[in-house]
Amino acid sequence: MERLHGGTMMTALFISQKRAEIPRLRSAFPDIRQAGPARVLRLTKRGDQIWLMTDHAEWPALTTALAAQGCSIVVMTLVPSEAEALQALQAGARGYLHALSPPELLTQAALVTGNQGVWVPAELLSKVIGAAFTSLGGRESLPVDSLTILTERERAVALAVAEGRSNKEVARLLDITERTVKAHLGAAFRKLGVRDRMQLVLKLSRQDEKIV
Repeated sequence: MERLHGGTMMTALFISQKRAEIPRLRSAFPDIRQAGPARVLRLTKRGDQIWLMTDHAEWPALTTALAAQGCSIVVMTLVPSEAEALQALQAGARGYLHALSPPELLTQAALVTGNQGVWVPAELLSKVIGAAFTSLGGRESLPVDSLTILTERERAVALAVAEGRSNKEVARLLDITERTVKAHLGAAFRKLGVRDRMQLVLKLSRQDEKIV
């Protein structure tokens, strides 16, 4: 898969040590190229989309190196876990998903990550968000001025979401409806200038200022 980005032709690469191909990935992106981990750093450039299997021990370091080159990385695995998802995101990946995801899901993941969003399976998202917030210091490490633009209720909802709670869990915790949770969360997102829960965590911990 090649596309123009800022006047430069970008490439999609599938990186794996053991697998020759993933048919569903090929179905989603017919022009995707394949390469082994040892060669990928010589083949990539800023803006390239990388689909990286976790079938070799060096994948976290390779993810970090590719992210430093300006690539958009989606880490793929046959056995998803929240711990590995968090490891992938901390290494610099934009996405994490099951290697046998349907082509439609792969296409969506490519669109989101290619536009600087974060893609994690819905069933892992809340746990990954909470783990990321905790690893970055949680409530105790929040800058004093990070939530001053939010109302008291928006602040309570934003912090509960950052700690990994679902909308339903936040509603029970704060004794409000899920619809109200969504309204407060949407307002918090707008005021803080974020698009999703992972960006909220990065914003609250000021990690977004470190991302180029």
